[in-house]
Amino acid sequence: MAEITSGRVGIMGGTFDPIHCGHLAAAEAAREAFSLDTIIFVPAGIPSHKDETEVTPARHRYLMTLLAIMSNPYFQISRVDLDRGGVTYTVDTLRDLRRELPADAAVYFITGADAILEILSWKEPGRALSLAEFIAVTRPGYGLEQLSQALGPLYEEFQDRIHILETPPMGISSTDIRRRLAEGRSVRYLVPETVLTYIRNHGLYGAAGER
Repeated sequence: MAEITSGRVGIMGGTFDPIHCGHLAAAEAAREAFSLDTIIFVPAGIPSHKDETEVTPARHRYLMTLLAIMSNPYFQISRVDLDRGGVTYTVDTLRDLRRELPADAAVYFITGADAILEILSWKEPGRALSLAEFIAVTRPGYGLEQLSQALGPLYEEFQDRIHILETPPMGISSTDIRRRLAEGRSVRYLVPETVLTYIRNHGLYGAAGER
């Protein structure tokens, strides 16, 4: 990760197995809506909700993410979760990156609205919300009422640090991409061409040959 001296920083964590155009579109929408100077993509080590055997080796997920973001000058990548090892928790990601960022940087964690509805099950959710403001990317029509009901007292305390960002639905998921590749179906325009080439060259997800 290149040195960041100041500004408004977005952080987008995820398994990225593989990273796809939906991830990139959400990050760019957040960058524009919140005037972010930089967005740091952070591939997870071992996701807290998955077994290590269920995810593609970290080196592939890191390199696919790097290839996906290279053309955007506002995007960077960090190995902080991979280098820490073990299970990845958002609060640890934010805590470690906060140490690397300037003290006056405004930090925003970008996640899906569905994920933030489950924040009470996260490790130290209150601490995570104190380390960064949260941008919940969602489909049109999603309301803050659902969020306030799900988070209860946590929402009352941190509501000013939680923002809803509506984006057009894209209907892309890493799960569906892996399934399509395993079935020999096309994923063109669902993932960047650089990522698709990497997947083919390394035979990931059962992909083989030109699709």
